[in-house]
Amino acid sequence: MNKTLKSRKPKAGLLLVASPRFKNLSGPKRGTYHDRKTQVVEDIKASMDFMDLVWPGIVYSKEDAMRAMDLFYQEKVDFIYAEFLSWSEDFAWIRFLRDCPSIPILFCNVAKDKMTFETTLDEDDFVDYLCAGTLVGSLEASGSIARTGRPMVKTVMGTRAQITEKVRVFAQASRVRSILRQSNVGLMANMNEAMWSTYIDNYDLFTKIGPEIHYLPYSDYGNEIEALTDAEVKAYADELTSKYKMMDDVEYEKFIGCVKASLAIRKMAEKNDIDCYVYNDIDQATFRTAGCRAGFYPQWFNENVSVLVPEADIGAGLITYMLKLLSGKNVNFIEPFHIEDAYGTFAGGHAGPNDHNDPVWQDNVIISRDVRFAKTSWKYAGAPFAWYRISPGMKTVAGLYEQDGKYKLVTFMAESLDAKDTPQSAKKHLLATYTHTIFKPVVPVKELFEQVLKVGVTQHYAIVDGDYREQLEALAEIMGFEFYNIK
Repeated sequence: MNKTLKSRKPKAGLLLVASPRFKNLSGPKRGTYHDRKTQVVEDIKASMDFMDLVWPGIVYSKEDAMRAMDLFYQEKVDFIYAEFLSWSEDFAWIRFLRDCPSIPILFCNVAKDKMTFETTLDEDDFVDYLCAGTLVGSLEASGSIARTGRPMVKTVMGTRAQITEKVRVFAQASRVRSILRQSNVGLMANMNEAMWSTYIDNYDLFTKIGPEIHYLPYSDYGNEIEALTDAEVKAYADELTSKYKMMDDVEYEKFIGCVKASLAIRKMAEKNDIDCYVYNDIDQATFRTAGCRAGFYPQWFNENVSVLVPEADIGAGLITYMLKLLSGKNVNFIEPFHIEDAYGTFAGGHAGPNDHNDPVWQDNVIISRDVRFAKTSWKYAGAPFAWYRISPGMKTVAGLYEQDGKYKLVTFMAESLDAKDTPQSAKKHLLATYTHTIFKPVVPVKELFEQVLKVGVTQHYAIVDGDYREQLEALAEIMGFEFYNIK
């Protein structure tokens, strides 16, 4: 998928409903009802400068509603912002709910700090009184949302400033939903036979989440390795060694082998238009084809707002991709290893390719032997990888899992500790062969994992800097996922 499409702003259709009965009522000081509502529309638009807006005009009639829904569908909006600008006849709204294609709707009621009229005995104040009746309009409209059974409608209330923040979160989630429906998952080249709990239904993947899955054959992988030129291999090898220190026991031939294995993955992703590359790095065919598992994470994935994950876990790949789309940041892939109760921490990380490209933390990376496979018989046994101590700071930790045709999204917050703040040891790299860190979760560690175990999950999670739980909750609600925020 084109990287520009994955980096774009959210796109919203504005559905602002008003009363044709009031439209031409006028007061001597502030103009007609329509004039006043036109100014409200401008205020609404000004509060949404973080989005691209599709504006069909104020909806007064069923014809207006039909034009609006056609325009929203034609323009492929991510969601529809709906607001009753006062009380209004509901025939246009009900028709819209019935006939509009399946697009998320955020239905909002905005509360003013105070009214702008004193007494409705004054004609000008009376028109303002009619303009102020957004609550009665919203109450009337809410019943039809329930009675029509319209899916993907979220109702919120607040001041304009509060609503704007809720719109921002809903917009980010809706944008991710739209992008997922145009994305491609590449699995190389079969499910992980060691971890059946990670399996998901590929039909459900397409119909319920959106991406299309492509199986990437090892024969193509081998061909890409063979087709690499000496110049491009040297260029990537030089890029890595210019950024990261290499340990003395790394054999350069094996380093080049791993460089080739990693570059070929990039080539496969690029040629097959893959947004979420799910790499089966423990399959025997991987080692027969490449002589090792890829241990580097080409920056191409970040430049194209795409992700690369190991162990053939499509669900984990999807949540990594979702966090990438929400944040635009470097996203890491982990499994929790063990709890150390004395410190209230758990260690987490993962072998295989992991995003080591965060420019702020390049000194956290060492090119080190993959000691786990150093004593095997494969061609490049002990080939190196980017041994990364994951950046410090508060992280959103999230996982996505399927059960009985439904999806569960589990998330919590944990701090990745800097080496100097790690009670176990002040050494930066603690776990050989693994990109890793030590986590201090917000919820006490045993309580956290007791709750997670009760949900029923697998071992894989994505992590990213910052707090994206609100966006994940909104996305889960839109997508029909069960949502578990452990707090």
